[in-house]
Amino acid sequence: MKNTAKKIIILFLVTIFIFNCKKNDYTAEGKEELINAPYKNPNLSTEERINDLMSRMTLREKIGQMTQIDRSFLMKDSDIAKYNLGSVLCGGGSGPEVFKNPKNWKNISDTYQKMTFLSRLEIPILYGIDAIHGQALVKNTVVFPHNIGMGCTRNPELVEKAARITALEVTATGFNWSFSPCVAVARDEHWGRTYESYSEDPDIVNILGASAVKGYQGNDLSNPQSILACVKHFAGDGGTVTGLDRGDTQIDEKSFRDIHILPYLESIKNNAGSIMASHSSWNGVKMHEHKYLLTDVLKNELGFKGFIVSDWGSVNDLVKDTNDQKVSSAINAGIDMVMVPDNYPKFINTLTGLVEKGEVPISRIDDAVIRILKIKFKMGLFENRFIDDSLLKLVGSKEHREAARQCVRESVVLLKNESGILPLSKSLKRIHVAGSKADDIGYQCGGWTLGWQGDIGNITKGTTILKGIKEAVSSKTKITYSKDGKGAAGADLCIVVIGESEKPYAEWFGDAKTLNIFHEDTDVLEEVKNANIPIVVILITGRPIIVTDQINDWDAFLVAWLPGTEGNGVADVIFGDYKPTGRLSFSWPKNPDQIPINIGDKNYDPLFPIGFGLTY
Repeated sequence: MKNTAKKIIILFLVTIFIFNCKKNDYTAEGKEELINAPYKNPNLSTEERINDLMSRMTLREKIGQMTQIDRSFLMKDSDIAKYNLGSVLCGGGSGPEVFKNPKNWKNISDTYQKMTFLSRLEIPILYGIDAIHGQALVKNTVVFPHNIGMGCTRNPELVEKAARITALEVTATGFNWSFSPCVAVARDEHWGRTYESYSEDPDIVNILGASAVKGYQGNDLSNPQSILACVKHFAGDGGTVTGLDRGDTQIDEKSFRDIHILPYLESIKNNAGSIMASHSSWNGVKMHEHKYLLTDVLKNELGFKGFIVSDWGSVNDLVKDTNDQKVSSAINAGIDMVMVPDNYPKFINTLTGLVEKGEVPISRIDDAVIRILKIKFKMGLFENRFIDDSLLKLVGSKEHREAARQCVRESVVLLKNESGILPLSKSLKRIHVAGSKADDIGYQCGGWTLGWQGDIGNITKGTTILKGIKEAVSSKTKITYSKDGKGAAGADLCIVVIGESEKPYAEWFGDAKTLNIFHEDTDVLEEVKNANIPIVVILITGRPIIVTDQINDWDAFLVAWLPGTEGNGVADVIFGDYKPTGRLSFSWPKNPDQIPINIGDKNYDPLFPIGFGLTY
C-alpha cells in the first residue's frame, strides 16, 4: 500500500511538472524534431534561418527574447530556459564576489549558456556588461582613460585599438556585449556623465564613437573575439537643462539633430548592432516612448538595422497610470529589448497579455524579435556560444597595458608651462609629490571601475601617478611624498596631484551644482605654496572645473582627466618621454557663470578654448 501511494504521489508530481513545463515552453518535448531544423544549419542564409525559427516560436518564446534581466535578480539559473530569456546583464556591482580571478566571470557565462540548451529552441543569450573604458568591472583588467580623455587624443585609430583590446578582455571574461560606446554630446559640465562624452563637438563624437564600434565589432561579428557594440543613449542625454541626469533636452528639432543625433550616423554606417535608448526626454517627451525618434527617425529614416534596448528600468519610469500602459507605450514606440531588469515574470506576463488583448500588435513583436535574432545569428552564437579558455591569458597583459599607456600619453593636455619648466629633468636632486590623488589607483580610474560609482584605494592592478614618477627618474633623484603637502620645502619642485571630489562618481551621484577643486586639495595647494618652490599641478577630473583663482600660483598645469590604470603615461609626459599632443575636447570655463560653455556660444570667452593644448 505504501509503495502504491508513493507511486501515485510521484506520478502526480511529474504530471504537475510537465504541465508547468508546457505552460512555460520549458521542456525537452518535441526537441527531436528540431535536431535538423533549418535554423540550426549555418550553411543557410541568416534570413532563411530566422524565417524558420520565427515560424516555430510561441508568443511567450518571442517575448522571452525581448527580455533582459540583471544577474542579481535571476531567481534560478534554469529560469533562463524556463522563460526563454534573450539576454542577461551584469550591472555595476552585480558581479561575482570573487573579483580577483577573471575565470570566475567566464564560468558564470558558461553556466548561463548551458541553461539555454534546456529550452525547447536552444536560443543562446546575449550577455552584457558596462565595459565602457576597458573591462573595468573585473579586477586586474586594463582600464583605459574615460572618453573625455580619449576625445583629447583626436586619434580614431587609437580609440579603435582601445576598443579592440577591450573586446578581447570582455570576451575572455565571458561576455559578448558591451553597453558602449557612449556618444552623448555633453553640453553642460554639471552633468555627472560628462566624462563619458568624447566632446562637446558632435563631429568629434561622431568620428570617435564609430571608431569604437569598429574596435568592438571588428570586421566580422561572427569572429569569436568580437563583441556586440551598443551605441548610447539615443538621444539628447548630454543636452539636458542644467545637466540634470535623466532630465529634459529643450531645443528645436534642427539643433537636436545637428548636435545629438549626428553622432549616431557613422556608427550606423559601421553596422552598430544595438543602440540604447536614453533615460532623458526631448521637450517633455521621454525617449522610451518617443515613436517619432525611435521608429520614424532611427529605424526608418537613418536605416538602423540592429535592435534598440532600453536602459535600466526606464520602462518602469514612464509616467503612466498603469504598468500595462508603460510597457505598451515603450514597445509600440520601438523598444525591441527591455532591460527589465528585475521582475521578469511580471514583464513577460504583462507584454503577453497586451498582445493577446491587441494593445501591442504581433507585427511589432515579430519586428523586435527578428532584429534580435538577426544579431545573434550574425554573431555566430548558435554555433559558438562558449568562450575559448585560452583568451584568459590576454587579460591585463603587458601588451594591453602598453596600449593603455599610450592612450594616457595622448589624452593628457598641457594647459600651462611657465618659463618652459616642463619637461622635467630626470636627474633633479629632489622632487616632492603631494596630494592623496597621486597614489590612488581607484581615483584615477574613476566611475564604472570595479563597481557602478567606482571607489578609492588599491582596488585593481595598475600604476599610480606617484609610482610612474618614481619609475621615470634616475637613481640620482630622491622622491618624497605627502598627502597633505607638508615636507615640500627644500625640494627642487613639487608635483601636486589634485581632483574635483573626494571619491569617484558616476550617473546621478555625479551631478554637481558647483565645479571646484576639492576643498582638501586646495589646502594641499596652499601648503605647497608656502614652501616657495616651483609647482607643477596635475588635475584628475571627469570634466573642466574652475581653477581661475589658483592657476596663477602654478608654474605648470596639466589635466590628465581619468587616466585609468596606467598612470605612468602621465609621467611620460611630465619628463618628456612623450611630448604632449592632447587638445581639449571641451571648452574650459573661467567662472561658474559661464557654465554651460560651448564653442559657438554668442559670448564665447573661455579660460581655454576647445582644441587648446601646449607642447614642448
